[in-house]
Amino acid sequence: MTKIAILDDYQKVALDMADWSALSGADITVFDRHIEDEDALAAALQPFDVVAIMRERTAFPRSLFARLPALKLLVTTGMKNAAVDMDAARDHGVVVSGTASSGHATAELSFLMILALARRLPDQIRTMAAGGWQGGLGRDLRGARLGLLGLGRLGREMATIGAAFGMDVVAWSQNLTPEAAVAGGARYAEKAELFETADFVSVHLRLSERTRGIVGRDDIARMKPDACLINTSRGGLVDNDALVGALNEGRIAGAALDVYEREPLPADDPLRSVPGLLLTPHIGYVTRESYDVFYPETVEAIRAWLDGAPIRVLA
Repeated sequence: MTKIAILDDYQKVALDMADWSALSGADITVFDRHIEDEDALAAALQPFDVVAIMRERTAFPRSLFARLPALKLLVTTGMKNAAVDMDAARDHGVVVSGTASSGHATAELSFLMILALARRLPDQIRTMAAGGWQGGLGRDLRGARLGLLGLGRLGREMATIGAAFGMDVVAWSQNLTPEAAVAGGARYAEKAELFETADFVSVHLRLSERTRGIVGRDDIARMKPDACLINTSRGGLVDNDALVGALNEGRIAGAALDVYEREPLPADDPLRSVPGLLLTPHIGYVTRESYDVFYPETVEAIRAWLDGAPIRVLA
């Protein structure tokens, strides 16, 4: 009997989002709580032939693969997962398969954050809940400048939405050219210009050694006093100490984060009490429509592996 573990089912919906009966005879165990400690995780996963993971919720470094001799298949949502050591998977004879993902859900959340910051919704909601009325002054998006770090799939989605709101959209990344920026729905701006002139800076880059900390102290210092920063990509892209300092000192108007260096974010993390900082628990892709792709394709990948013909193989 094939033993399958489903990790990090925070919403407790995995078994309802796909027809797992296609894996007839399989023994399926769902873990709805994150297991952070590697010793505890290795102990919990010892019996399983197959592990299904939600992209980058649980890391699979080489040290973990070495402790799971029974593991033969790892299925991750998405076709990229920086938290999985693919070389280690190959070395330990573990097949890694992926699923499709749309990506637009994260862009929608990013723009929701822009709207919330522009209209000061967190403050207004708290005021209403406390029995008060209007407080603070919001701003229009029409005519404001949206600065995009990265103009890939998500960046282009953001450019389209920004243009629909009448925003002036500029973009920068390390390899972006003026011609590619125009093709993606934006105008190219040098990095310094983007940070100096944008009203909203939204980060849409992949995390790598080259991009880690790419939004640094000097970049945040260039931002206008009424500007806001949004990061729904990866926590390591932004120098959060510099961001917190700017918010605490009132040097920028606000920021919003959906991603963190450590996830889940500890309950006592100082980020939770920073003024002007809107936090969400990495829900960029957490929608019904995304899960309608993730889990059925996870089942499909497991079925294909059981039939001896793995699909969407990443390692």
